[in-house]
Amino acid sequence: MNFYFSHAPEDTEKIGRTLGLALKKANVRQAFIALRGEMGVGKTAFTRGFADAFAVSSVRSPTYTVVNEYRGDTLSIFHFDLYRLEDEDDLYSIGFDDYLAREGLILCEWTEKIPEIVPNDAISVLIRRTKACENDREIEILFPDSLDISL
Repeated sequence: MNFYFSHAPEDTEKIGRTLGLALKKANVRQAFIALRGEMGVGKTAFTRGFADAFAVSSVRSPTYTVVNEYRGDTLSIFHFDLYRLEDEDDLYSIGFDDYLAREGLILCEWTEKIPEIVPNDAISVLIRRTKACENDREIEILFPDSLDISL
């Protein structure tokens, strides 16, 4: 388990970039990153930094489109937002299972809404506000036992 503290969106992006670079260095070709945290806590900022590690810019929230696909320098990144979905049928109707089968990295926001879609070997990222300051965040990254990554 890895704990980080962020004092600004730029810090959150940097932590996301750190995870992206670690997966890139380890040559991980397929992974599911489950992003959890309340509205406005920085899940998309984390994804923006993560995608930067793969030379992807212009990351935006997929709240209305459900998924944004980015072609990185070595892998594709699939950025999902489950906020507006009712259940897993909604997700599978857009071809979610096809994304799971493809080579690439899935970052999925709001996985707490449909937890049954999260694979057992997912990387878990929890972003929480702290009580100390409105802009401060605690970021917890948990790797599955099957993945030997150091940040």
